[in-house]
Amino acid sequence: MKQICEEKGISYESVLETIEAALGAAYRKDFGNKLQNIKVNFDPDTAGIRVFDVKEVVEDIDLEELDNKAEEEAEAKEEEKGEKKEEKSAEGGSQSKADAPREHASGGKEGKKEEKDEEPDEEAVKFNPKTQIMISDAKDIKKSAKVGDEIKVELEVPGAFGRMAAQTAKQVITQKLREAERETIFDEYKDNVDEIINAVVQRREGKIVLIDLGRATGIIRPEDQVPGEYYRPGERIKVYVVKVEMTTKGPEILLSRSHPEMVRRLFELEIPEIAGGTVEIKAISREAGSRSKVAVTTSEENVDPIGSCIGQRGTRIQTIIAELGGEKIDIIEWSEDAETFIMNALSPAKVTKVELNEAEKSALATVASDQLSLAIGKGGQNVRLAAKLTGWKINVAEEGGDVVADSEQGELKKEEVETEEIKEEKEEAKEEVKSASGGEEKEEKEVKKEKETKKEEEKEEKKEKKTKAKKSAEGGSASGGEEDKK
Repeated sequence: MKQICEEKGISYESVLETIEAALGAAYRKDFGNKLQNIKVNFDPDTAGIRVFDVKEVVEDIDLEELDNKAEEEAEAKEEEKGEKKEEKSAEGGSQSKADAPREHASGGKEGKKEEKDEEPDEEAVKFNPKTQIMISDAKDIKKSAKVGDEIKVELEVPGAFGRMAAQTAKQVITQKLREAERETIFDEYKDNVDEIINAVVQRREGKIVLIDLGRATGIIRPEDQVPGEYYRPGERIKVYVVKVEMTTKGPEILLSRSHPEMVRRLFELEIPEIAGGTVEIKAISREAGSRSKVAVTTSEENVDPIGSCIGQRGTRIQTIIAELGGEKIDIIEWSEDAETFIMNALSPAKVTKVELNEAEKSALATVASDQLSLAIGKGGQNVRLAAKLTGWKINVAEEGGDVVADSEQGELKKEEVETEEIKEEKEEAKEEVKSASGGEEKEEKEVKKEKETKKEEEKEEKKEKKTKAKKSAEGGSASGGEEDKK
């Protein structure tokens, strides 16, 4: 029993309960009665067992009245079923005769299934002879019995258990131990939700990555993976525990590498000021694998929140960046003033001014022409992350110009116009080339035809010359003909 506890990581009490449940199932298999509520006490030191029939004491009940009530309720249910069947048949009367027999047959099967599945309600069954005993009968066993007490009647063990009983006990033990192990694993990893743990990549099954956590296996779904990251079997990584839930197959542990809270936990691990509460992370926006923005603040005047996160020569932030696979991180100072916070959030761009529309919770950020590309970012990423960080819809405009980009589209409108004009110019140029090359293609075809005719004429001339030479050789002197042949 101690060995099982060490191997499975289960408590001694749960193993003892498992053995007692298995012995109870074995006794019920060989010697038990259907109306007995069997419970076994097992002594680990002597390996002896004591079997009891345990029942709860309830008030006296008239069984005839109980049976009559049950019959009345059963009749009422049958009437309801008949009414439902009539309604269904009335609805199905408009259907074809060919489909009617099928529906009738399926209806009969469904009716039988419903009858089998239906069980008496708890309110209807007020007395269960297996687990309950009336107080009048209980006093015959124990005079001081009261309603709510538990009566134990010890039963004899007639002999040794049979083969089937032993098989039943074995199955119960394996099942109970498996359930106990699953519960301990669930309780262990349930406390790690919203935390980072070290793990080893096990293997990949399709798009899902399986992670070895030691006693359990976690999964990283495709949406929780970082684009561009390759998870090699045997590689040690840090993962964020998103959720732990119990399923029929055991505890399911959902992990993530792309969750924004993973950045927060890494900052807490690497930066003592954040772990101690001196520096506080107010907000995080992240596009996993590309860029993140972290807003920090402090209540102490002598502490620089941004410098604390970066560290000496960037050692602290570089450790976090390396763990995230080179993902860029912008550390921004949080401010209660929305204008200041939006200005800081659009860094590394320098914002000239910010105009707020509190009714729509939108902001217009004006920047210089040389800061426009920095404010918007690649594909509008910078303004998108700033909007997520601040909770405001941000529009970016150039000084003295119209709105160039917004946080929802995140695209340069001027550049879109320029690219469309370039595309149109290219298409026009292609059409001109085609129209110009149309006549040239005809001329080229004619030239090719002339060349082919010339080649054919030259071949015919060569053939004629050869035939003439042969004839002259045959008509000449014999000696001359032989020399020509040689």
